[in-house]
Amino acid sequence: MLVAFAALGLLALAAVIGVVALTGGGDSEVDAEAVRKAVLAAGCTYTEKPAKPLATGGVHVATIDTPLKWPTYPPAAGPHYGQTAVWGFYEQPAEPIRIVHNEEHGGVIVWWGPETSSGEIGKLRDFYNESPEGMLGTPIGTIDGKSLGSKVAITAWTGDPETYTENDDYGIGHVAVCDRFEESAFGTFRDGFRGKGPEGVAVSSNQPGTG
Repeated sequence: MLVAFAALGLLALAAVIGVVALTGGGDSEVDAEAVRKAVLAAGCTYTEKPAKPLATGGVHVATIDTPLKWPTYPPAAGPHYGQTAVWGFYEQPAEPIRIVHNEEHGGVIVWWGPETSSGEIGKLRDFYNESPEGMLGTPIGTIDGKSLGSKVAITAWTGDPETYTENDDYGIGHVAVCDRFEESAFGTFRDGFRGKGPEGVAVSSNQPGTG
């Protein structure tokens, strides 16, 4: 009897471990190296920067017009307004100060520059429509003299919800920039980082039209 119960206990433990491995939920489960390799193999650039809090602490600002600087372009992590942008695919630029909050919630953001062709934007829209939960697409203008021009980008913010903000651990911002839409790179990036935000928000909570 004892041997049988012990065996059942081991099976249950294995099942739990399997579920954790499949569902992720913390920075320890993020395979950033696999994403980096896929992005570079597609001829794109890949950047990682640690998120930094405000000088006064925390990452939320009180007003939408608070001037902010982010360590990457497009912004992938760091200070932001306390309300997200509505999840969706935008024709006019959404506000980056809101979008960074979407990233904190585990969202993956697709960006394009003012000179990006309509054909490339159409490919990005198709990519978004393929799996829109926890996704947002938007054009982006010039920030601090930086512009995507005709390029496209994809960004995310990852972190461990169990240690978020402790000992200045604010997670990592990830940015891939490509001359054109690269399906394999964008897909690997999305699947590797979506739902891995530092606040631990489930992807199912980030539905199109909500926010």
